[in-house]
Amino acid sequence: MKQDEYMSLDQEMRNLIAELTSPISDIGDWKVAKYQEYVLSGQETPYSIIELHDKRQAVRDRINEIKQILDNAVVEQEEN
Repeated sequence: MKQDEYMSLDQEMRNLIAELTSPISDIGDWKVAKYQEYVLSGQETPYSIIELHDKRQAVRDRINEIKQILDNAVVEQEEN
């Protein structure tokens, strides 16, 4: 694998991780916490936890896929 391909995949993985943890992401951890808050307070939930889970799982699956690729990658040294 070329170094730029490796770096591109690594950046994609970092972006996906940030998407899961960002306080402004539509699939961020905060949405899970907010959903729990609604449930625990007896309020109607404003969105489907199943849809949220499915979106978050797709991102986690892609992160795991990239991690496996990077863990098994042999990075070629660029010749100048």
